[in-house]
Amino acid sequence: MLPLMLRITDTIALQDWELTESFMRASGPGGQNVNKVSSAVELRFEAARSPALTPAVKSRLKRLAGRRWTKDGAIILQCDETRSQQRNRDLVRERLAELIRQALVPPKRRIATKPTRGSVRRRLDAKRQRSDVKATRGKIDLD
Repeated sequence: MLPLMLRITDTIALQDWELTESFMRASGPGGQNVNKVSSAVELRFEAARSPALTPAVKSRLKRLAGRRWTKDGAIILQCDETRSQQRNRDLVRERLAELIRQALVPPKRRIATKPTRGSVRRRLDAKRQRSDVKATRGKIDLD
């Protein structure tokens, strides 16, 4: 069996105890092969207990993972795209690595800016014009 250690970046590598792979039969087309061979892969990554990730990265990873994040802090990814078990393993491991790489990038801080004086004036003029249009509406008094 291949080593389970997964290198994310030059400084971050996931240990083998953090990753668990299980294999099952895939659904979909494939003829007799789909009924005999367990080619689908389910990868479980113990993200909450991982010493390689900082708490900030873990929180971003939790948000990115969405419903793939379990209650006990693990990420579960599945792949049954190809008929080859090894290719599915490679695909699911690359998906996990890409997800962690996305979580490593901190979001850009939003810099609050004030609207320009001209844009404020234009907005208020447009509101005033609309108000005038609506003020002229109403019942016509025939008296």
